Amino acid sequence: MLMNRAETLLVNSPPRRWLQRLYEAPLLARLGGRAPGARAAEIGCGSGYGTRLILDRFGAATVDAVDLDPAMIERARRRLNRYGDRVRLAVGDATDLRTAFDADDGAYDAVFDFGIIHHIPAWRDAVAEVARVLAPGGTFYFEEVTATALARPTYRTLFDHPTKDRFTAGEFLAELPHHGLETGERWRTRIGGDYLLGAARKPPA
Repeated sequence: MLMNRAETLLVNSPPRRWLQRLYEAPLLARLGGRAPGARAAEIGCGSGYGTRLILDRFGAATVDAVDLDPAMIERARRRLNRYGDRVRLAVGDATDLRTAFDADDGAYDAVFDFGIIHHIPAWRDAVAEVARVLAPGGTFYFEEVTATALARPTYRTLFDHPTKDRFTAGEFLAELPHHGLETGERWRTRIGGDYLLGAARKPPA
């Protein structure tokens, strides 16, 4: 589901980038570790700011980044041009990375979700796709907005989100083991359960 104009402006704003750079990325790195030399994927890359953090802060060697919005992919292409062939961008669906990148099972050492799965009506399919493309021992890094936040007046008024089958923090975490992803102690909630940041690991073969 594409973001509306208000949310597009928000996610591309300096405060959002500040939060992602100074809070979310460091916390995710503490929870899941860095990913030096990793083959990484990002679902819902937007204008590419998160992709840059994956390369510079997490140390990934390459990133395949996908987004539904062609305009966002074009913005990301301009932002990430200096990384050359370390980045591949595609317009596509987070539930089908095989079409976007011909991604085989176990294609990536790390997959990043900077707040996109709550936009996907079939969000369980997105989690399943993350698990499919993760290599054994790979890490899924996630930052998500829960049903608790989406029910608040501000979110309802300003932003568009799927209206059915929204997940709470507990429901999202409970879904991960159904797809072979283990959280252990590697997760935290923030702001009374409105937001969920964490990392899950696919067990080694």
